[in-house]
Amino acid sequence: MTPSIPNRAHDEDMLDSLTVGRRIRQLRTERGLTLDHLGAELGRAASQVSVIENGKRELKLSELQKLARILEVTVDELLRPEAPSRRAALEIALERAQRGPLYASLPLPSLPVRKSLSDEAIETILALHDELQRLHRERAATPEEARRANTELRKTMRKRNNYFGELETTAKGLLDAVGHAGGPLSQRVASDLANHLGFSLHFVPDLPGSTRSVTDLRNGRIYLPVGQSDGADPRSTLLQALACHVLGVGEPKDYADFLRQRVETNYLAAALMVPEHTAVEFLLAAKSKRELSVEDLRDTFAVSYETAAHRFTNLATEHLGVPVHFLKVHESGTISKAYENDSAAFPTDALGAVEGQLVCRYWSARRVFDVSDRFSPYHQYTDKPGGTYWCTSRIQTSSQGHFSVSVGTPFATAKWFRGRDTANRATSTCPDDSCCRRAPESLASRWEKFSLPSARLNSSLLAAMPTGMYPGVDSTEVFEFLEHHDG
Repeated sequence: MTPSIPNRAHDEDMLDSLTVGRRIRQLRTERGLTLDHLGAELGRAASQVSVIENGKRELKLSELQKLARILEVTVDELLRPEAPSRRAALEIALERAQRGPLYASLPLPSLPVRKSLSDEAIETILALHDELQRLHRERAATPEEARRANTELRKTMRKRNNYFGELETTAKGLLDAVGHAGGPLSQRVASDLANHLGFSLHFVPDLPGSTRSVTDLRNGRIYLPVGQSDGADPRSTLLQALACHVLGVGEPKDYADFLRQRVETNYLAAALMVPEHTAVEFLLAAKSKRELSVEDLRDTFAVSYETAAHRFTNLATEHLGVPVHFLKVHESGTISKAYENDSAAFPTDALGAVEGQLVCRYWSARRVFDVSDRFSPYHQYTDKPGGTYWCTSRIQTSSQGHFSVSVGTPFATAKWFRGRDTANRATSTCPDDSCCRRAPESLASRWEKFSLPSARLNSSLLAAMPTGMYPGVDSTEVFEFLEHHDG
């Protein structure tokens, strides 16, 4: 069968670099210009022009304008979304396929797109790629819609640096209405917010077990549980209920709508507990002293560590110019929540889903579980294939078990954080199987035929098909456990 060729609307992240690059190559060839000639006109080495034509670098507007003058076309002509030829469309589709999560999950080398590679060969490769994607969708152990919705939501959050300006404005308007000038939000002010919005609070012992709160819109009542679970913030449940009302949350149309509603209500509740204006002032002062700390944000605004970590990711890039990543990882090593805008390469399945995947055993998100001191934050530098990252991690306990909550940043911006002088360092080559996904040969040869582990339910609940001898199980940990107890 003939594969479909992606266009601009279906792959915005790769459009400019690939389509524009192929158009520049076509125009250069049509005008009889060599790479050296075009490079000299542009003020770049021929190798740099080749990088541009191969779609491996995005162009600045000034570079586009200069190229347009050299090639005697308009900038709009360079930016046309259609591929310049059928061959170029095939090459672009092949490049996109190789950059996608499915190809990255296969033990295959990259395939250079050369003139000697025929159109028929490219079409066959793309058809095989499409068929593999179809098979992965059919074999998904969790609903495909949910996994795809999670993937798309992370893309949206990354594009806006996890900052929702409209929700910050809404939060400020609500706080102004009850006279809250800034700083920690007390339970009294949270109650004032409910009264301002026309609700009375009722604490009951028989709240349905599947709910955190129930809002009676007819009688203007919000029902809350009499007791809170250990570690729960009594303000959080109330503020999330108020956020649902303010945002007009209704029955979601689909899973993507459900996720969007959840993210927005949680964001608004956090923006009320940690107001933007005073939080940014606090963080800017800490940055000037090179003392940024999630713990300090937590203590200053009297919120949970996870709320402080989330709030830090909301504000860090927008107001501090610091790219970050966030991870919440279960003690089994599986990802519960994740966000990044600093190119930290999270493990993904073939369709790009992160939730339910096993984190590298050398990342701080997992090594923190081996640290006996759980009062102090754990800091670590990790050398990864994409660069070196600094990360701070803490463990928190819930009814679902122990989780690590981590915030990280690239090496270049670690200088603003307290804990940057840590001596803890590790090297990770994931997603290379030899890093930690495949047990050392000495252990595997002894135990792979003599072990039968049973995976935790949540280790494989969210993943399409976790990799490994037993889905969702870290075979190295199993073999080390058996080795320790052997004899």
